[in-house]
Amino acid sequence: MLVVGAVNVDMVVAAPRLPGPGETVVGSGVERFGGGKGANAAVAAARLGASVRYVGAVGADDTGAQALDELRAEGIDVAAVAVLDGVPTGVALIVVDPEGENQIAVGGGANSAVSADAVREAVDRAAGWAGCVLVSTEIPAAAVVAAVESAAGHGIRCVLNSAPVLPELVDVLGCGPLLTPNAGELADLACLLGTTAEDPAAELHARTGAPVVVTLGAEGVRLVDADGSERIPAHPAPRVVDTTGAGDTFNGALAAGLAAGADLRAAIERAIHAAALSVGAVGARGGMPTADQITIG
Repeated sequence: MLVVGAVNVDMVVAAPRLPGPGETVVGSGVERFGGGKGANAAVAAARLGASVRYVGAVGADDTGAQALDELRAEGIDVAAVAVLDGVPTGVALIVVDPEGENQIAVGGGANSAVSADAVREAVDRAAGWAGCVLVSTEIPAAAVVAAVESAAGHGIRCVLNSAPVLPELVDVLGCGPLLTPNAGELADLACLLGTTAEDPAAELHARTGAPVVVTLGAEGVRLVDADGSERIPAHPAPRVVDTTGAGDTFNGALAAGLAAGADLRAAIERAIHAAALSVGAVGARGGMPTADQITIG
């Protein structure tokens, strides 16, 4: 599978509570982890056995070199990652409270320079082997559009993680991506569409012709497709330490399942279990499971 998205370095502070506006909260220290929605999802997929090629950009700095080394160590092909002079590698600043909830601010850095042409070329090269293209939106809108349109042009299934929601996503709904918004992103998409429909997920399904998978955290997932609407329950999390990266884990696991030929329901259930396990350690990738840790049924 091919993953298109952002790669960051996450700087994480464990604090007694999340700060309010203008408030300073002091934690015990700072830890560094690999991050970025695209890179996180790529790691989640690779740990579950998928063959993954990653497309993105880092700075020509020590931080970028370390980020790529971490991805290579997971067995991910990073040949299509641009290494850019004079641009810093992306950084996320994260505060985590004792219940595992977080606040995140991201400095995009090199992620803001991912080019549409590079993405298009990568999808073209993947056309002969990729079972799925997974796209996240912490990169320029033109690169997102290029990924979705190119995947559609080659008949490759595309999973679009609309986090954050970009206005340009309206332009690619006709390409039929499988959307995976959370509840807040679903509301943003509804606003973007200007829809007054009682069920914006059903409206999105009508626009794309593809299933819509709404992630609901501890309440599981809602699947809207040609058969209607179905709630799929969450898998109990053994423990919650840090929820950073749970959504990325879900998307990576979902795309990995689809790339391997699993039916959508089975891929969703596996992804739900992977996401539940992922919150059991600090850092977006710390708790991401391997295939032998996943049980369904």
